[in-house]
Amino acid sequence: MSISKGQIAARKFMNEHGFSDLSEIPMELIAAGLGATVIEKPMPYADGRIVFGNRKTIITINSEIEYLGKKRFTLGHEIGHLCMHKEHFLLHNDTDATLEYFKSGNQETEANEFASELIMPEKHFKEISDDYEFGPELLRYLADQFKSSITSVAYRYFKYGSHPICLVYSYADKVKYWMRPNQYDHFIKDCTNLTPPSDSVAAEFFKTGKIYSKKESKQPIWKSTWFELKYRENDNDFNFYEYCIATPKYNTVLSVIWED
Repeated sequence: MSISKGQIAARKFMNEHGFSDLSEIPMELIAAGLGATVIEKPMPYADGRIVFGNRKTIITINSEIEYLGKKRFTLGHEIGHLCMHKEHFLLHNDTDATLEYFKSGNQETEANEFASELIMPEKHFKEISDDYEFGPELLRYLADQFKSSITSVAYRYFKYGSHPICLVYSYADKVKYWMRPNQYDHFIKDCTNLTPPSDSVAAEFFKTGKIYSKKESKQPIWKSTWFELKYRENDNDFNFYEYCIATPKYNTVLSVIWED
């Protein structure tokens, strides 16, 4: 598996500063060590923002973020911009300005990859996740261990977990994209820009606002809910489940789908 630019930058940063695990270190201290000032204030349309200048760098975090894990990942993302994109930005701007200018390029993906590797190093992530059976409990456990958001953990597990999972992201009752492992045995129905399947857990959330408790979060579904059935294939031959990470504030759902 190829290593991304963000991963390379995060590993370089950790090696240069002698870090192997940042789970007990506040991201604010990391930012301060790099010369950035972190402030928190309400931000209606963003979780974080970085402003570069020749003399100072300001990272702003949305004070309304409820969970520590999400706040840490957001800070890690902005630190990624600080480590990878500052020089490129200052070459194009003589005065203080925000990185919003570059959001149409690859910078956002690179910053996410940096944050994931910084907060959940691949080697450490695999060592922990491979010891447990997959399920919502494991994702929550990993989020606690790495003090990261459960959403970022789900994407990390998709990439490095030992049990194949599929991810479907929906916003405002529309599927925006889906992710399926390479060479996976089952094919997802392409419902991009359509409403989630009527018998999915995601559809139940958008219709009723239903969010299952931790104990009930592993919901059984038919294979045909999200996947194509092959010729004469029977739904009863499979054990599929859907775990929805719902964020009512943003009207989003990340569906984690797997077969036992």
